[in-house]
Formats: sequence, structure tokens, C-alpha cells
Amino acid sequence: MSQELENTALIQQEIIDTIRWNESGLLPAVVQDANTLEVLMFAYMNPESLRLSLDSGQTWFWSRSRKELWHKGGTSGNTQAITSIHYDCDSDTLLVKVVPEGPACHTGENTCFFRELPLSSPAAVEPDHAAATSNTARFAVLGELERVIAEREIERPEGAYTTYLFDKGVDKILKKVGEEASETIIAAKNKDNAELRLEVSDLIYHLLVLLQERKLPLDEILEELSARHERPRRD
Repeated sequence: MSQELENTALIQQEIIDTIRWNESGLLPAVVQDANTLEVLMFAYMNPESLRLSLDSGQTWFWSRSRKELWHKGGTSGNTQAITSIHYDCDSDTLLVKVVPEGPACHTGENTCFFRELPLSSPAAVEPDHAAATSNTARFAVLGELERVIAEREIERPEGAYTTYLFDKGVDKILKKVGEEASETIIAAKNKDNAELRLEVSDLIYHLLVLLQERKLPLDEILEELSARHERPRRD
């Protein structure tokens, strides 16, 4: 094991040791789609299932009814590739962001929360579904590309260029990011928009591979950009 992996494992264990497990040694885990932000399911983890999730990159839980560990999608194939795991301010709940491979619910629904309880007094302000749908559709290709890249890292299909990058490691990925950035600059200087379109596309792809290698979700980049946009400007 490399020094970097050893350090990561130590940090993970320190956090696991500080988590406030309930009297049954369990922790609630909310699973959210990393791309759409839709809440997919709710389950429980124990220390062993959390460790398996961290090590495998896919969700593992503890079944309270069967009293055993279960790998989400282990039988159905509807696995969940983990992009990030957050724990709350009280250290007693997990938020697991994933890229799902198929529906989360055993009924075949995309999310377990597909039934709605009607409200007596709905909010006066209606959510802007049109704007949300428009933004989601506009950037859907980025979410799909992020999902495919995460899938490639796990499955490593032979002959795939993304597999090649992950096999070569972060230094190769960084080299490609640098090369594509340089080619983007050249295309812009040459005022060749057709070439610029191609080079920027290559650059974005390699940046997404880098984010996946570093386990930094695209959502966190978008959140940072949003925070900067909302931050008051200084005169």
C-alpha cells in the first residue's frame, strides 16, 4: 500500500472511531444521486459495511431484518458507485452521494421515495420545476459523463481509454490535463472556434477523469462556483 493510501486509511479510521453509532452499533445513511441530487433511499450502516463501502467504492449496508451485511445491487445488478460520503454536524448520520446503476428501489422505481403524502396547506410559492428541468437538461451530458467515468474506474473494461488513464495513475492524467489545456490555448490564439470546441471538450473530459481519481465530485465544484457567484462583490 502506498503512503498516500495509508494516510487516507488512517484518516478514515479516525473518523469512523468518532462517529456516534446508535445503541445497536448502526448509523442512518441517506443515499442521494450525485448528478440529480434526488434522494434515492435510506438504510443503515455499521462499521463493517462503512469500511466495505469505502474500500470497494460501492454501497454496503446492514440489514436489520436479516441481521447481515448486504451489497446494494449485489443480486440485482443495480449497484451504486460512491462519489462522496459526508457525515453531519452531530456525527450520527451519513449522506452518501452515488452514481446509480439502475433503480434504487426494489419495486423498480428510481427512488424509494416515489409515494407522496398530500399537504393540508401547500407552500404559497411553487417550486420552479421548469427552470430546474432546463438546467438539468442543459448539463445532463456532464452528469452522464461523470457517471460513465466512475463506472470505468470500477469495471476497468479492457481497451477503454478511460481504463488506460486510471491504470497509468494520476501523473498520466495530470499530463493529459496539461496537454489539453495547452492545446486549448493554441486553438483560442489561432481564433479557430471549431478546433477550440474540440480542445475544450477534451480538456473537460480529462478534468472529470482527474476529479474521479481524486474522489472530488463535480457537485462540489458547482457548489464552489455557486458560492462565489452569491458572495458579495467588493468595490
